[in-house]
Amino acid sequence: MAEISSGSAQYIYVCTRMRVRRSQLIPREDYLRMLNMSLPEITRFIEDTGYKSEIDELATAFSGIDLVEVALSWNLAKEYQSILAITPGELMRFTASYLRRWDIQNVLTILRGKTQGMPAGKIREVLIPAGALDRVFLDRMLAEDSPERVVEALKGMRLYPVLEREFPRALETGSFARLENELYKGYYERLLAETKGGVKGGRVFKGYVQLEIDIRNIQNLFRLRAQPTLEDVREMMIPGGSFTVDELQRLSTAESRDEFIDGVKKQVTLPPLLNVLEDLRSERPIHEVEIALTRVQLEQMDRVSKRYPFSITPILVYLEQKKYEVANLRALARGKEAGLPGERIRSYLVM
Repeated sequence: MAEISSGSAQYIYVCTRMRVRRSQLIPREDYLRMLNMSLPEITRFIEDTGYKSEIDELATAFSGIDLVEVALSWNLAKEYQSILAITPGELMRFTASYLRRWDIQNVLTILRGKTQGMPAGKIREVLIPAGALDRVFLDRMLAEDSPERVVEALKGMRLYPVLEREFPRALETGSFARLENELYKGYYERLLAETKGGVKGGRVFKGYVQLEIDIRNIQNLFRLRAQPTLEDVREMMIPGGSFTVDELQRLSTAESRDEFIDGVKKQVTLPPLLNVLEDLRSERPIHEVEIALTRVQLEQMDRVSKRYPFSITPILVYLEQKKYEVANLRALARGKEAGLPGERIRSYLVM
């Protein structure tokens, strides 16, 4: 069990609260029920869960898929902000650092939307102000009249050097992939730096971050190998996990899927990940591959959180599970709106 210092009642309180909140997440059987519901029925169903206040507040301004989208975004942001408000000491520092990923997602969403000429209101609907950039600042960026002005609005902030360097290329090529990857490289580099220096809980946090890097790199390799042409992938890989960037490059050049999976398994020691990799020898759609690997990540962190019940891990597990609850509800709503069959929608759910 993680070491708990005297006077750590707040640590015990917040980790206990996370377990309570996790017990209130939507269970698998309810997702299966929603697969057989219409969009209005799904809206009523989630209104009876933890999303009632957002649905009620927004129902006069939105309807249908827009109501669901905005309510989910508002709920997730409010939930994350409430967790930060009750999290003490180093737990709050780690949690706040981890949530900065939403700054990257929000900035990229605004830049993509502005580049495509989307109305500010439509972009705002899917923003999650859960990182360091609050809703007021995000609205200021939305008010800018060009994507270049959005980048300039971030001058002096930690994302700006990468944006200044990479955004012109993204505009020129029409692809944000390299920009996004460089932003996440910086994000994970800073997360790993947070774990050093003997900070209480740093070792457990580092293990989680490294697992997340490994899963992300393996997912990217599967995705890149599915492309018609595959060149040097070093720039697309995130350093700091179990694999060196050169090892990941060598894995990308494996001639067959079996050879690729055998190479990954030689570097992996986690039994659930080994089992999933074995299951992925047969060809599957890339989203199913990514979801299978995501499940391993969540299940492993659940096991770690039970070993260290008063550490950062119960908080991180809840943050991720809540994120995927919102993603599942969004996938259900969008799938129903598009008229997709239930089995097709089910393949996109993390359950």
